[in-house]
Amino acid sequence: MPLERSSGEQAIRVLVADDTHIHSQLLADALRRDSTLEVVGAVSHSRDLLAAAAAADVHVAVISSNLDEEPLRGLEMLRELRATRPQFRAIILLDSSKREVVVEAFRAGARGVFSRQESLETLCKCVRRVHEGQIWANSEQFSFAVEALASSPTVRAVGANGLSLLSKREMDVVRCLAEGLTNREIAERLGLSQHTIKNYLFRVFDKLGVSNRLELLFLTLSQPVAGMTPAAGLRNAANGNGNYQGETFEACQKAAAQGLPAAQLALAQRYWQGKGVAQDAVAAYMWFLVSERASLEMKDEIVAAKRKLAEGLTTEQLVDAQKRAAEHFKRSPKAAPLPLPEPTRASR
Repeated sequence: MPLERSSGEQAIRVLVADDTHIHSQLLADALRRDSTLEVVGAVSHSRDLLAAAAAADVHVAVISSNLDEEPLRGLEMLRELRATRPQFRAIILLDSSKREVVVEAFRAGARGVFSRQESLETLCKCVRRVHEGQIWANSEQFSFAVEALASSPTVRAVGANGLSLLSKREMDVVRCLAEGLTNREIAERLGLSQHTIKNYLFRVFDKLGVSNRLELLFLTLSQPVAGMTPAAGLRNAANGNGNYQGETFEACQKAAAQGLPAAQLALAQRYWQGKGVAQDAVAAYMWFLVSERASLEMKDEIVAAKRKLAEGLTTEQLVDAQKRAAEHFKRSPKAAPLPLPEPTRASR
C-alpha cells in the first residue's frame, strides 16, 4: 500500500526516462499513485532527459538502461549527468539482471538497480530509499557488485591523488567510518548532524568514484595517504608500521582481533583472494562473520559478499567458520556470535 505524505512534508521529485514514450507515461502514471512521489517529467529520449534534468529540481531519476533504441545508452546518459551534477541520484531500470549490466550500472554512478520483473510498489519503495541516501539492489545484484570489486586488486579513485583529494573534514568522516561507527556515532563524535554526515559521505563517494561504504572502505585498505594508514586507524589500533601490504599482515591481524572493522574486512579479503597469505575460504568466511556484527552500516554489502563466498563452501566448512567466529567472540567482550547463515543465496 502506498504511503501517505504527512502534512507539510515535501514530495520526492522523480524524473522518469523509459525506452519508449508509452512506457514512460505508464511508469509515470503508476508512480503518481504514490502520494509521497511527484513526477516532474516523463521522457523517452536522451536529449529530453538532459533537458528535463536541467530544467527541474529532480530528487531521483528512474532511467532505463536502454534509450534511443541503443543498449546501455541510459548508462552513458547517467555518466554525462553526473559529470556536471555529482550528487545526481538515479535508479537504473534493468530488462534483465545480467552480471555485467548490474556492475556497469553501479560504475556509471547508479544509486540503485531495479528489475522490471519486480512490482511497482517495490519501485516506489526503491525511490524512497535512494532519496534517503541508501543503495538499492537485491542480494544477487549485490553479489555481482561485490565480486567485481573483489576481483579488482585496487579500487581506482577518480583523481591520481586518491584519498588526498579529500578535505580534512571528509578524512575525519572516513576515519570514523573505518572504525565501524554509524552515521549517528560519527555525527556525535564530530559535533555535526546526521544529515551533514550523509552529505559528506556523498561528496566522498563522488570524489573517489565509489558507490557505497564498502567500496570506500576497500579503497582505504589499498590506497594509503600521507598521515593516514590503510583502513584509516589501522596503524594506531595495531601499533604497527608501514603500509597495508605484506609486512603489516601481523598488525592487521592484531587490529582485527582488537575489533577494528576495517582490519577484519581486510583479513576477509586477503584470505579470500590469497593476497599475502595462503588462500583460505573458511578463514575469509569467518572474518566476514565477525565484521558483519562489527560494521552494522555495511551489513548488507558484507552479507552479499558472504553469500557469494558460501557458494563454494561445504556445510562442514561453514560450520568450521562459525566455530572459529564463536571462538573469536568468546575472546572479545564487544560482540556475540551470529547464527549460522544458510549457504544458499537468499532474496531481499
